[in-house]
Amino acid sequence: MTGWPEKPVIYEVNTAVWLAELSRAAAAPVTLGSVPDAAWDVVTPAGVDAVWLMGVWERSPAGLELALANAGLMESFRDALPDVQDQDIIGSPYCVHRYAADERFGGPSGLAAARAALADRGVKLILDYVPNHVAPDHPWVTEHPEYFIQGDDDDLKADPAGWLPVGVYVLAHGRDPYFPPWPDVVQLNAYAAAARTATQQTLSDIAAQCDGIRCDMAMLMTNDVFGKTWGERAGQRPEQEFWPAIIAELRTRHPDTVLIAEAYWDMEWTLQQQGFAFCYDKRLYDRILEVNPPDLRGHLQADLGYQSRLVRFLENHDEPRIAGALPAVLQRTAAVTIATLPGATLWHEGQFEGRRVRPPVFLARRPEEPLDQELAAWYRDLLDVVAERRVRTGAWQLLEVAGWPDNESGRNLIAWSWTPGADAADARRHVIVVNLSETEAQGRIRLPWPDLPGRRWRLLDPLSGSDFTRDGGELADKGLYVEMQPGQYYLLAVR
Repeated sequence: MTGWPEKPVIYEVNTAVWLAELSRAAAAPVTLGSVPDAAWDVVTPAGVDAVWLMGVWERSPAGLELALANAGLMESFRDALPDVQDQDIIGSPYCVHRYAADERFGGPSGLAAARAALADRGVKLILDYVPNHVAPDHPWVTEHPEYFIQGDDDDLKADPAGWLPVGVYVLAHGRDPYFPPWPDVVQLNAYAAAARTATQQTLSDIAAQCDGIRCDMAMLMTNDVFGKTWGERAGQRPEQEFWPAIIAELRTRHPDTVLIAEAYWDMEWTLQQQGFAFCYDKRLYDRILEVNPPDLRGHLQADLGYQSRLVRFLENHDEPRIAGALPAVLQRTAAVTIATLPGATLWHEGQFEGRRVRPPVFLARRPEEPLDQELAAWYRDLLDVVAERRVRTGAWQLLEVAGWPDNESGRNLIAWSWTPGADAADARRHVIVVNLSETEAQGRIRLPWPDLPGRRWRLLDPLSGSDFTRDGGELADKGLYVEMQPGQYYLLAVR
């Protein structure tokens, strides 16, 4: 984590879509090496520490052909982009032909220029790695078939959607244990020692080109999950787990590279223990979308060391746009929530402007949509306030919210505080209160500070402009009283 903030704020950009839109606006090709300064400024607003350029690697021509022949994929393309054209479909960034920056995006030199442009702004670069599978025309497929899960002609006859003939070999399509195989990729064998060694080199090569790596579907490579998915086909289970062996080698060459795991199925703690700096917090995302404040509060009672290594998000390229997934009255409150919790924060390009269409990653174009510039300004204010006022500084604490026997609406309120250390340059404390429900709620919040009595306290919300003065004795005795409308929030600086 050397050189990285403890609680990084990440901004994800769909590289293909972004460059295509910049090219249309300029009426000339724009690559990662020629992105205008103004465009870099847009994706690095105040408060952003890292940009994740999703999908920079060479996409597979063979994978594209398989995708174009898949009726289900083609239907999804038309659903997202009704006037989709052949040139809009460029293949999946997770069907990697080679881990070299795609020449359409500027190639390796363009990627290096992009990293330099971000570094000039004090911003880190994050890139993808896909450990589970590669494209059917990846060089390993013909040069090292021993890296892959292998079958035979009987497998191909019994399950043609699950297997791919490659020369004299029959290789498994990539998959996870709960869904059909992906038709455009072939499955690496996480148990194979030679494949692990090759992975170490690949990950090191990627780390030389960026500051952080987001590892796609990282939990699929753990011994337990891989064994349940592939059984005897994987061969003998290794004594050592996949990720500790890979990460230990990476650390000898690139000790400062931050690794982020896309993680599901409650595998976050396991992957943290295996060496990842951060893991997706899918549980938080689910609780917010379920509009279930009590369960959300329960999730936030987890160990702080664990929470501090989670990535909080409301959307990414795999999830629906939050503008269409959550009631409008709750969207800003949800954003305040993830922006002020411990851990890393992930924002998705287009989220700020209220986009509703999430284009499939195969596409280089998305539909035109009305953009909510007022919402975008609010989001940028949120990021600026959290960063400039150092909201997430010091000790974090989930706070007790009390109600009354005849009014239990306070169970829909969630509150937490940040308390800077005594030696902090800015001694401002913060209390965040959110009503992530669609009903009014009242409650009293027990503040954690013993020095409240004997003074008057000012509580100022820099986002809304709300400004309150309260007696410290009453705050200490009864707590902070709040009465909140559905979807209301307070981000209060306390002095």
